Amino acid sequence: MNPKAEDRVPVLIVGGSLVGLSASLFLGRLGVRHVLVEKHAGTSRHPRGRGNNVRTMELYRVAGAERRIREAASVLAANHGILQARSLTGDEQEWLFREIDPGGGLAKFSPSGWCLCSQNDLEPVLLECARELGGDLRFSTELMTCDQDADGVTAVVKDRNTGEHTTLRADYLIAADGPRSPVRERLGIGQTGPGDLFHNVSITFRAPELADAVGDRHFIACYLTNPEADGALLPVDNQAEWVFHAPWHPDRGETLEDFDDQRCIDHIRRATGVPDMAVEITGKAPWHAAERVAERYSAGRIFLAGDAAHEMSPTGAFGSNTGIQDAHNLAWKLAAVLDGAADPALLDTYEDERRPVAEVTSARASARSAEHSHPGYDPAPGGGGRQRGVLTVALGYSYPRGAVLGADPELPVVPERMRLTGEPGTRAPHLWLHADGGRRSTLDLYERSFVLLTGTEDGKIWRAAAEAAAARWSTRLDHYRIGIGADADLVPDEGIDWAELHGTTPEGAVLVRPDGFVAWRAEGRVADPEGALREVLGGLLRRA
Repeated sequence: MNPKAEDRVPVLIVGGSLVGLSASLFLGRLGVRHVLVEKHAGTSRHPRGRGNNVRTMELYRVAGAERRIREAASVLAANHGILQARSLTGDEQEWLFREIDPGGGLAKFSPSGWCLCSQNDLEPVLLECARELGGDLRFSTELMTCDQDADGVTAVVKDRNTGEHTTLRADYLIAADGPRSPVRERLGIGQTGPGDLFHNVSITFRAPELADAVGDRHFIACYLTNPEADGALLPVDNQAEWVFHAPWHPDRGETLEDFDDQRCIDHIRRATGVPDMAVEITGKAPWHAAERVAERYSAGRIFLAGDAAHEMSPTGAFGSNTGIQDAHNLAWKLAAVLDGAADPALLDTYEDERRPVAEVTSARASARSAEHSHPGYDPAPGGGGRQRGVLTVALGYSYPRGAVLGADPELPVVPERMRLTGEPGTRAPHLWLHADGGRRSTLDLYERSFVLLTGTEDGKIWRAAAEAAAARWSTRLDHYRIGIGADADLVPDEGIDWAELHGTTPEGAVLVRPDGFVAWRAEGRVADPEGALREVLGGLLRRA
């Protein structure tokens, strides 16, 4: 069965949940043609995975989707904090944390902020944005087989409505097909880590009376600790729609059939402390918390992303965010290789960079579950000690090895304290800039190309060097001179020293990757800027 010309694409994405849809969005923004196949008929209907961290929202901001996502999330915009209580009506209550960003300190680091948007609200926005960019997204379409050779991947997909089989030929395949990834299984890629941590049944229900019991405690989640009926309560609309995560113990012989409507209703009433509350069960879905990381993130032309590459406890909302950031890291590298700007060896850095992040983050997610005494989780004793903060894990992670030059190989993947100071391998610092009457963040500059930031004094020399280096490697390299005066392309806020913020001097330079991570920096004047940039770009793009 030979694929027709219209069935040949640069990238095939398998899986149309958050990570697959994000991969489609990011590839679409970079002009990479692709097909996405998803076996389910549509996006998620269950209000799962709602916490979108600041780094994820930065990526959606640059991709032009942030405003729509916040509109979709508006009903929960006022919800903050995690409450722990024996019941909603008793006195034993404690805020594990009250605000995600107390005092507004996050504004120093980012133009974006956290966003509480449930998966069933977020996925339709991503789908709409991806299709507007020309993405070919096929739901009710299941991957049946995939085989690769030296030149590409051949996949057979089935339309679940008609039963028709189609052969697709792709240069590369992204497997975003979930924790039980059939693609990963076909590749024989194993996993490391403790494995299963705990199991829950997620119950959606209607209970208008519950809003009175909750009152003005507009939490993200409430961990209810009644030993006879514990669980986690999450609002959907703060009024009538709610979600309850009930512990499930299959190791004790419990089955999903044991969670009939009456058992769920009784459990929710006892847990909330509202014994006569009217409850209508509208849905149930099992989920499993685990800590696992794939031993490899790729095999030939096939790459794992999201839950296919790593599983994490849900506490802290690390899992989906890590997966979305996987997709972003991989998208710009695929675009560079497919465009001919980079050697395929650049794709090896995907695992070099993202797998260590997943290992540290998954361990932090498990620790967070233990710290919060997540219902159903009974961690093994020991393994405590000081834990890195959520913001540092979400935003401050680094790439000591990969497509970076000059990074300290001993730099911790997640530092003890936030260090966004322009070091190679870290996310470039946020700085507000002004030009043509508008205001934007430095982060808004990074998406479609490498970007060179310099001051104005040696700006003309660096510009000529950037143009020559980009021509040598047939790649795009944008250059911005930051400062005050006629030679400045961008002007920082008054009193802000861009060079100091980026760990360089006014005569130096900072090279930032399309994903916003610092690739290289010169901390002072360079004798041969053109030669330096040619060597740096060649090294980053793995060009001889």
